[in-house]
Amino acid sequence: MHFSTKAEYGLKAIVNLAKCYPEQKTIKEIASQEDISQKYLERLLGTLRDGNVIDSVKGKNGGYTLAKNPKKITAGEVIEILDGDISPMRCVGKFCAMEKKCPSSIVWNKLGMQIQKTLYGIKLSDLVK
Repeated sequence: MHFSTKAEYGLKAIVNLAKCYPEQKTIKEIASQEDISQKYLERLLGTLRDGNVIDSVKGKNGGYTLAKNPKKITAGEVIEILDGDISPMRCVGKFCAMEKKCPSSIVWNKLGMQIQKTLYGIKLSDLVK
């Protein structure tokens, strides 16, 4: 299983915001501190805003902040917003016509559940200590 750079950089950016919660930061500040392209970061933060984990304020005094307390946002939530379903195989978590005939589906389903359990058990507040 491989996560995308969207998940990697998005998680770095949102942890950066968690460190200063409830204060806001600009894209320029986050990009500089996390060594992420501003243009790429802008797209990631737009997706996270659409996923309701961050808020944005436009204008001269604008910036980004978490939409809720870091104790209420999980790594799994952020990764799924940016990467989609978390699963080790394409058929995990979805209907698979071969599931009843595929003995290995048990392995992939259990693995998928454990990955989700782990990622949803990590809160942003755990990452800022």
